[in-house]
Amino acid sequence: MRTVGVEEEFLLVSPAGRLSSVAPAVLDHAHAVEPATSEPGGHLEKELKREQIETSTHPCEDLRDLADQLRAGRAAADEAAQHAGARIAAVATAPGATTSVVFPEPRAERLGERFGVLAQEQLTCGCHVHVAVADDDEGVLVIDHLRRWAAVLLALTSNSPFWDGVDTGYASFRTQVWGRWPTSGPVAPFGDAATYHRVVADLVASGTILDQGMVYFDARLSARYPTVEVRVADVCLDVEDAVVQAALVRALADTAVRSRDDAPQPRTEQLRVAAWRAARTGMSADLLHPFTGRPARAATVVRTLLEHVSPALERSGDLDRVTARLDVVLAGGTGADAQRAWRRAGLDDAALLARARDRTLA
Repeated sequence: MRTVGVEEEFLLVSPAGRLSSVAPAVLDHAHAVEPATSEPGGHLEKELKREQIETSTHPCEDLRDLADQLRAGRAAADEAAQHAGARIAAVATAPGATTSVVFPEPRAERLGERFGVLAQEQLTCGCHVHVAVADDDEGVLVIDHLRRWAAVLLALTSNSPFWDGVDTGYASFRTQVWGRWPTSGPVAPFGDAATYHRVVADLVASGTILDQGMVYFDARLSARYPTVEVRVADVCLDVEDAVVQAALVRALADTAVRSRDDAPQPRTEQLRVAAWRAARTGMSADLLHPFTGRPARAATVVRTLLEHVSPALERSGDLDRVTARLDVVLAGGTGADAQRAWRRAGLDDAALLARARDRTLA
């Protein structure tokens, strides 16, 4: 069975609903309780800003194990945050003021100096799925296959309607903020690992980005693990949505390797438009169909994805679980819809984040 692992980024917030710049203290406590190791997953890590923290799972074959590890990681992060007077919230952007501070370490400070206001304003939380691949050539096959489906994966996880105190009108405003980095978003198909590595080397040699870690493609070869890292999703309010995101990514990887899809690759310009549509409306309006590039009901697009990967989901035993959760999302909406409903009900920032915290830890 191909393994998957998930990294999740969370905001650190005070009981009053304000961002809390306590990540160094949170990490100090967590690492005193359980020192970090070189093994993949299972510990807290820093992010770009002092107002956020990242968890990760070990590689998993079984989705039940993955769900258990996601819940354990969230609980451990929240327990460590409480020792610094904060809690965690699985929202991809803050509902209120977004003033934030770069984490006090040399690379983050260099990044802040080079990218100016872009780095100053950057405070978003994503969900990154690592799926195992045999080698880099298989990884590039998976990356190229995933291109047309990335916008659907984004729409299913949209969880960032607010920014700096206003409703942005987007389901995933995180995508708009993140899209300002020079290497973010969809890219042209690579074809083979040699081309992929040459492109990455040229980007680093341009002197624009600091290093390979700043290659922010929608899907990239991991620099640390034998995996493809898929980076399009907002952090998910509910654990089950993160589990389904991982299951779909694994199924797409298996489909890429087994089927050798010969369908013509969409142009990158089309994928950028599809991603914008997905970020704008999430699951609440039409998406662009991954094969025609024309508007289609969100439910139709999701069913197209499900049909495409059903054989892989059947082989892994995940089809019933994924289908059931997709039905829930189609009927009830995404995290963005939940956040807007809470706001319409009169919740202020503190109450909204408290509700999000409860869902994060459920």
